[in-house]
Amino acid sequence: MKEDLVKIAFIGGSGLYEIDGIADVVEKDIDTPFGKPSDKIIIGNLNGINCAFLPRHSRNHTLMPSEINQRANIYALKSIGVEKIVSFTASGSLKENIKPKEIVIPDQIFDRTKNRPSTFFENGIVVHVSFAEPFCNEIRDLIHKTVGDLALEHHFGGTYVCIEGPQFSTKAESEVYRQLDFSLIGMTICPEAKLARESEICYANISLITDFDSWKFGSEVTNDAVVLVSQTNSSTAKKIIKNLADKLEKMEIKCSCRNALRSAIMTSYDKVKTSPHYKNVSLLLGKYCE
Repeated sequence: MKEDLVKIAFIGGSGLYEIDGIADVVEKDIDTPFGKPSDKIIIGNLNGINCAFLPRHSRNHTLMPSEINQRANIYALKSIGVEKIVSFTASGSLKENIKPKEIVIPDQIFDRTKNRPSTFFENGIVVHVSFAEPFCNEIRDLIHKTVGDLALEHHFGGTYVCIEGPQFSTKAESEVYRQLDFSLIGMTICPEAKLARESEICYANISLITDFDSWKFGSEVTNDAVVLVSQTNSSTAKKIIKNLADKLEKMEIKCSCRNALRSAIMTSYDKVKTSPHYKNVSLLLGKYCE
């Protein structure tokens, strides 16, 4: 397997710690300028397609949402050539018609995290990427078709509100999110999606519903309930990955994700290159500044 051709990556959330059927596995222990990723990057062959997999919370689920080094995760995937990421998240439903064990392919994010580094750029380098459309819609469409072909219960579109955690929401918070017409809630999509955009990686999410958050009387979220449903959702995720990998390999991306930094760099290139931080982000900015 040629590791330099690994263009597709899957990021696993709660309950998804491995990919079934992956062969010729190589585990890469990567250091980045931002520290270590959540775990070793698993690289292998899935039905003839080279792909990478990273368990977001580590394979033993030792990382709380706020402890995940998301900058290192995305940087490490970028460093091995990844161009397309599909992330999986365990999420709570904020709507009556979105039920546990169903799937949501969100199209929007509302970020309520508080304590997480959300950009690669600092120390004299200022970058403002466009994030109005936080997901790659071309990959979203491909996911939509794939889950439809698999006859899986799903919802196309919806706003994912990302909270800091690790506590679940209060009833008051959950009700406010419902009044704002948000569809689902989780703790891990931010800043992951923002960092993928800064890395010019096409990124989309598949949210696997585990619970009704805390708003639904008699069905309030508990960790035991989430773990139980996550076991079923993990099987669903593995089925999606198996059917999605070759489609991702074949699709020709024409979206603007690939050039997100082109008009986003505010600092002049000569100042960027003299910043002591440039060595940390040259992987991302080099094509514009060299």
